[in-house]
Amino acid sequence: MPIACVVLAAGLGKRMYSSKPKVLHELCGRPMLQYVLDAVEGVNPERTVIVVGKHSEQIRRAVTGSRISYAVQKEPKGTGDALLKALPLLGSFEGTILVLNGDTPLITVNTLKHFLERSRKHADSLSVLSFFAGDPSSYGRIVRDDSGRVRQIIEERDTSPEQKEIREVNSGIYAVSAPVTRLLLRIRINKSKGEYYLTDLVEIAAKEDLRVGVYGIGSEDELVGVNKRQELLRAERVMQERIVNDLIRGGVDFIDPVSVHIHAGVEVGRNTLVYPNVYLERGSRIGRGCTVYPNVRITGSVIGDNTTVKDSSVIEQSEIKKNAQIGPFAHIRPGSSIGSRAKIGNFVEIKKSVVGDGTKASHLSYIGDALVGKDVNIGAGTITCNYDGKEKHRTEIQNGVFIGSDTQLIAPVSIGRGAYVGAGSTITEPVPPMSLALSRVPQKNIRNWVLKKGLTGKGEKKKGGRQKRVR
Repeated sequence: MPIACVVLAAGLGKRMYSSKPKVLHELCGRPMLQYVLDAVEGVNPERTVIVVGKHSEQIRRAVTGSRISYAVQKEPKGTGDALLKALPLLGSFEGTILVLNGDTPLITVNTLKHFLERSRKHADSLSVLSFFAGDPSSYGRIVRDDSGRVRQIIEERDTSPEQKEIREVNSGIYAVSAPVTRLLLRIRINKSKGEYYLTDLVEIAAKEDLRVGVYGIGSEDELVGVNKRQELLRAERVMQERIVNDLIRGGVDFIDPVSVHIHAGVEVGRNTLVYPNVYLERGSRIGRGCTVYPNVRITGSVIGDNTTVKDSSVIEQSEIKKNAQIGPFAHIRPGSSIGSRAKIGNFVEIKKSVVGDGTKASHLSYIGDALVGKDVNIGAGTITCNYDGKEKHRTEIQNGVFIGSDTQLIAPVSIGRGAYVGAGSTITEPVPPMSLALSRVPQKNIRNWVLKKGLTGKGEKKKGGRQKRVR
């Protein structure tokens, strides 16, 4: 039986107290809605319709997926009205329509497949995915008759005292056979809220003696809807646990799994060790056999095999090749590439630069807009002066160069292969290969200057038989 999907994402999310659409609030680096769409992809729908409201353009820009079209619900008239808005985009589709809410990011492909298999097996006209809630007050209750047959779903505000005790609740996920959608026109507006409830379709279908199945096959953690920031945090914790457990099963070691924060889609290779308080953010890939020490943040970057990232370093949108060492307290800014066996040490900042294999910048340096060759030694306090107040300029340091400490390289400038630059130099002209470049003021020693000034050599000056400290 062919499948089409409708994802309801037009809600305003007033309880989030945010200008951002509710379904675009992020969970482990992705919008909630994207998780739902990823799960939907797993059931291979012929087409997917997302029902959007006033934030249509934001949602279109934020999510991806195949065979997606958008229906617009201009006024927030409830889930029943939202599904009606989607039907014209399904055209003459005659299969099963899977309906989901865009704020259930923890739903899995396996649960959706299991649910659709149950619906097919029992030849349901309408199926509902339910679960048993610890606190059911936020959900519609599943009401059954004495024989266990489902009669209706009733929302919290409309429940009787007896119905409030029901713990089986609606997840908001439905499988609707295409012919049943004609019954949507019989849903009446809920006077207390001014909306058309999709849940009313269950009672209408039951009264028509159509087969309605309700399947409690999901867990509360998986099917929870996110309507408030507290619920978003709860969902974040569940997703984090899933991500970390998947990595552990793949051979990654964590010293304190609860303390790390890893975005969905981040890849970490086998035998890599991750210390506490590490943030691995979207688009990052960490190789095999790496060690990532505490308080490191890596975002949108590729880290090669057997690389060590030491404490309190930041790596952004860059590539670190295998066997390199970064940090502690290093900052690799976007657009940088660090070669294999390279060492970027304490308080070194690299910005939009290529650093060759085996090159070392061990202490207190800034390398910006530079092309640095292989096996270069960059001394402490070296600065590429890349900005003239209007434009950025490039520095080129060729293979095998030795840069002495406290050197300023005034870009644009190049240092030829194998050259040496003496410590304390300011380089403004190209340095030929295999040369020594110096730019120091000659040292001048004035003999007995201290005695002539009446100083003792300890910053004190004699006056009136007593010593007076010179300030």
